[in-house]
Amino acid sequence: MTVLNKKVCLLGDFAVGKTSLLRRFIYDRFDDKYISTIGVKVSRKTVSIADDQGVVELRMMLWDLAGSEEFDQIRASYLRGAAGAILVCDTTRSKTLDNLPAYVDDLLSSGARAKVIVAANKCDLITQQELTSAQIEAAAETIGAPHYFTSAKTGTEVEMLFRHLGQLLLAKP
Repeated sequence: MTVLNKKVCLLGDFAVGKTSLLRRFIYDRFDDKYISTIGVKVSRKTVSIADDQGVVELRMMLWDLAGSEEFDQIRASYLRGAAGAILVCDTTRSKTLDNLPAYVDDLLSSGARAKVIVAANKCDLITQQELTSAQIEAAAETIGAPHYFTSAKTGTEVEMLFRHLGQLLLAKP
């Protein structure tokens, strides 16, 4: 069986739920205590992905990057070599969607040729939504990326998000 290692970066503003999405994906847990990521935290998870050659063991090296502007200068070095990126916005804060193109620019300027996917997180907070499905779909289309409406709290579409990215990482260019 083939084992592939791929670097995946999670990008988005502070408190959009990047760390919570990772915790849900890796450990199937959620903690509602907010602890801001400082710099970068690297985790890994191996998933089995079917492709035209059979089943591939895909070891995702998951880089959780701080969303603070303080880290803009060093973000480029963290992005180098990324095969994939999850762009995370918070459906309860419309500004977080507006900022996604800047993260795409950072990714491109780092030289990474990453496959990109959008996670519209916190979809469980229905009464607090500031973003419509149409806005999120339009932004994802502009970026040229598929999108998912996720909830790290409930687990909604989290596994599907990461598995879809895994499929993209295995797809021929």
